[in-house]
Amino acid sequence: MKTRHQSRISSNPALIGAVTIVIIVVGIFYSYNANNGLPYVPTYDVKAELPNGASIVQGNEVRIAGVRVGVVGDVKAGQLDSGETFADLTLKIDKSYEPIPDNSTITVRQRSALGLKYLLLTPGDSDEGLPPGGTITLSQFTPQVVDQDDVWNMFQPSVRRAIQKDLLEYGGMFAARGSAINRILGQLPPLLKLAKPVTRNLASDETDLDGFINGLAQAAAEVAPVAQQQADQYVVLDTTFSALAAVARPYIQDSITEGYKSELVTLREGPRIRPFLYSSARFMRALLPGARALGESAPVVNRSFDIGIPVLRNSPKLNDQLAPTARSLKLFGESTSNNAGIDALIDTEDILEPLLSHVAPAQNVCNYLALLLRNAQEFSSTGNSTGLWARVVTVLPPPGPNGLGNPSAAPANGPGVNYLRYNPYPNTASPGQTRECEAGNEPTTLPANQIIGNFPGNQGIMTNLQSQEQLNWGK
Repeated sequence: MKTRHQSRISSNPALIGAVTIVIIVVGIFYSYNANNGLPYVPTYDVKAELPNGASIVQGNEVRIAGVRVGVVGDVKAGQLDSGETFADLTLKIDKSYEPIPDNSTITVRQRSALGLKYLLLTPGDSDEGLPPGGTITLSQFTPQVVDQDDVWNMFQPSVRRAIQKDLLEYGGMFAARGSAINRILGQLPPLLKLAKPVTRNLASDETDLDGFINGLAQAAAEVAPVAQQQADQYVVLDTTFSALAAVARPYIQDSITEGYKSELVTLREGPRIRPFLYSSARFMRALLPGARALGESAPVVNRSFDIGIPVLRNSPKLNDQLAPTARSLKLFGESTSNNAGIDALIDTEDILEPLLSHVAPAQNVCNYLALLLRNAQEFSSTGNSTGLWARVVTVLPPPGPNGLGNPSAAPANGPGVNYLRYNPYPNTASPGQTRECEAGNEPTTLPANQIIGNFPGNQGIMTNLQSQEQLNWGK
């Protein structure tokens, strides 16, 4: 019976095909689940936020201390309220590791040279565990180290091909010099021992290697626009190197052979000159503002040179002409008679100083000297058909009978009392006087009495033909 039943199953092609299809479907199902998680293993799901999800795909491993503890279940893009984007990952971790500390960190590491990645989970020291569905935030992400493929990817395809060619050529060169390379490696320990203080100095904050690198970057940015000219220089340098090749042996060779002594002196004296170099660096930083200002003042300085150079070229001629003058001045200064004359002039100035200080305001303020000269010129040169005004004065009849100002045969008996008003020393704004110009500014209305001397009140300083400087003089 049993043999007959088995023969019926094996002889039924449809049944065999159905069983085969079921086995294939079950195998595909198991393969899919094995590639997307831990099949039939209870998982502890948490979220993780990464700044960049490049090369992270579903199924990448999650490791703790290098041991696989889970896989990446899902990868999605997320966005913070600030607009910053991130990669939102779902991690399926073996239930036996629940819970992980809530301050655990996560790092993306390279798994192979083909670019495969895995997530390295580093548990923290917190006593609080991360609940299922909890999130390892962006702040807990540790920046990944620079991988080799990242280094190569920063070059353009043409540069990468050139590097491959260089590696191929250098590989053949190194392969033929294996023994020499071994000797070099054997001599490296003493060199590395000497390089230790050098690297320590480079790592020091006082060295400011970061600033040096930034300076090189800025220098490269300045040189980039003239890269073609720089390349042309290398073509021109062929002539220079051809000339150097003629003296390479023995002169350049000997300088290299003996140059190590200079290097030893530099190493020995380097610590001594370090303070000087630091002081020089501070001095250069102090000069920086002046150097920037020099760029603005350079056109002015350039113009001064353009003007000054011709003057300097002519200065020898001036010096030749000044030499006799200087000799004459020397003789003049050494002459006793000249010195006596200068002393007499000084005494005269001392004597005249009070007089000049008293008389000067008459012209500097009141302009009396100019008015006197003008009136004298008009008086002596103008007139009418009868004659000049100077002649008219001598022939005019008296203004009235028995007047005060004219000869008379009897006492004055004019129409009214004529009071005597006479100012022999009018004020001229001199030191100690009222600031006024009385002469020519006498008041028209005066009290009915005799006045000898200055008139009452301030008559002002306005006369005629005065400049603004005269009106403001002595204020």
